[in-house]
Amino acid sequence: MNELKGKVALVTGANGGIGLETAIGLAKRGATVVLAVRNPDKGLAAQKTVIERTGSKRIELLTLDLASLTSVRTAAAEFLERHDRLDLLINNAGVMLSSHQLTDDGFEATFGVNHLGHFLLTNLLLDRLIATGSARIINVSSAGHALTRGLKFDDLLYTRRRYNGVVAYCESKLANVLFTTELARRLSHTDVVTHSLHPGVVRTRLARDGDGGWLGNTLSAIGGPFLISPERGAATTLHVATSDKAGKTTGKYWSKSRIKRARLPKSEAKDAARLWEVSAELVGLEATAKAA
Repeated sequence: MNELKGKVALVTGANGGIGLETAIGLAKRGATVVLAVRNPDKGLAAQKTVIERTGSKRIELLTLDLASLTSVRTAAAEFLERHDRLDLLINNAGVMLSSHQLTDDGFEATFGVNHLGHFLLTNLLLDRLIATGSARIINVSSAGHALTRGLKFDDLLYTRRRYNGVVAYCESKLANVLFTTELARRLSHTDVVTHSLHPGVVRTRLARDGDGGWLGNTLSAIGGPFLISPERGAATTLHVATSDKAGKTTGKYWSKSRIKRARLPKSEAKDAARLWEVSAELVGLEATAKAA
């Protein structure tokens, strides 16, 4: 199982859960895997786990705090200095928060981490992905994207609305899908493909690692008997990262390792383009991927 030998993969949120299992799966397939993590101590523990479970020595750490645009820029610059190629960018990290919190830059934290941080990271690494050729960008979303009727462009960051953790999470997951839609359009003149996916309802510390609030405990108590393991949750990500079919298509939404139809508003294309422009302005991005 060495189909990824010589390739470089970067996985955000790789210190536990789906991200860790994704990193292990990629390492088993021969890839050099960069674990992008917020907490260095947890990162070291994850690195040790990946090495022990795969026997690979090509496991690196990269400090990345998606709640800080400065950290995102620093991490991107460090990666570009280390590697002359990037074959797989897996935007996996995510939070679900029961209370309203802000990122270092003043953004509502769920949207800031789940979408804006990954939006900036992806754009900063785009040139390297394009230069590598046949690269893939995978955005881990959720079936929760279908539980919202659309993005509230007049208040994306909850400066006026009453905060609701579940709604904020679902909106951020819709943003992941719309980001994929627009990214695929803008990269249509290249051989880089991008996909979003639903990993399943996975037993992870997604909510509890956010703020330890009632939301994660409640979801775990209610859904516990029906949750799948992180290893099973990583299966769709690994399929999209390695399958021939995923390499020959772009802009698709996957679930259970199959292409599914995402439940998106009729204004999908318009909303995707608008989200891109708003996001670029929020993160201070001067140069974005050019439309074909």
